Amino acid sequence: MSTILRYFIAVIIMTLVTYIPRALPLTLFSKQIKSRYIRSFLFYVPYAVLASLTFPAIFFCTSNFAAALVGTVVALLLAFFEQSLVVVAACAVLAIFLVNLIPGSSQWLSSVSVLLSNYLL
Repeated sequence: MSTILRYFIAVIIMTLVTYIPRALPLTLFSKQIKSRYIRSFLFYVPYAVLASLTFPAIFFCTSNFAAALVGTVVALLLAFFEQSLVVVAACAVLAIFLVNLIPGSSQWLSSVSVLLSNYLL
């Protein structure tokens, strides 16, 4: 079997694997969902998926875990006070940048984060 044919078969398989999970819900659930419980559950699914994809990336995007923790706290506080997404993201990045500028910030912030994690857990 030639290499080009193998690539073509791989692309076809990847297309099917990507398309089937998107097409099945449309074909199986063509009627409107009437159950309030299922509708409320499906309403929150995008937020839960977004959070599960975002939070690990937040804490491992920088080598300084404590700076990432400060950025997360800033972002959560601004989001709680209903600031726009651009303001939340810019202030969180600025907080991380400023914490990384402080000499020795990783040591004392890491000890604070360990104390907080021991207290909360």
